[in-house]
Amino acid sequence: MKFSGIQKTSLIDYPEKIASVLFTPGCNLRCPYCYNWRIVVDPKPPFLNEETALQILDERRKYVDAVVVTGGEPTIHKELPRFLKKLKERSFAVKLDTNGLNPTVLEQCLPYVDYVALDIKTSLEKYYLLGAKDASVLLKTIEILKSGKIEYEFRTTVVPKIVEEEDIIRMGATVKGAKNYALQQFIPGDTLSEGYMNLKPYSPDTITRFAEILRKYAEKVILRV
Repeated sequence: MKFSGIQKTSLIDYPEKIASVLFTPGCNLRCPYCYNWRIVVDPKPPFLNEETALQILDERRKYVDAVVVTGGEPTIHKELPRFLKKLKERSFAVKLDTNGLNPTVLEQCLPYVDYVALDIKTSLEKYYLLGAKDASVLLKTIEILKSGKIEYEFRTTVVPKIVEEEDIIRMGATVKGAKNYALQQFIPGDTLSEGYMNLKPYSPDTITRFAEILRKYAEKVILRV
């Protein structure tokens, strides 16, 4: 595999663990509010090759407990399961971030993963806004995680226009019975679409109201605002 970069230390990307974060290039979505859009739309070298990435991780074993593989979208890379296996063989805890649109690849990864964060962007009816022709495969991914033994969270960045109250209700019904659901604040800035660079985020009160709706569907709702 190749990577667009590495964050050597993170205290927030893996719950209750100190992690290094690897960023994979490319994605099968085009979310207008994406802040990693440069590695999504037109990934450019220099890339970090697999051997160098593993060497860096080996050298940081004293300082980190875990490795997070994020993107972009990691599951578009066919080498991903094999790479995750190498991480597990090195006794790292492994977390995978995914948009869930490649459930077959995700299943191949699960033997080598300890934690999955699945981004549920909005209601299925609105995934066309993100460049997806058909998001129905997301339902399979949701069921794989709900019925499996791997620790997971569903999470949503609450972007105005993309996520509205009616979407929250539909999303809740889609994940009914979920263990963990996290709502994350949208932070405007250097986004893919200029229309989102200065978009005003929802107020904390609005996000709290969204959380109350989701508590009808998920065992635990986490606010990251």
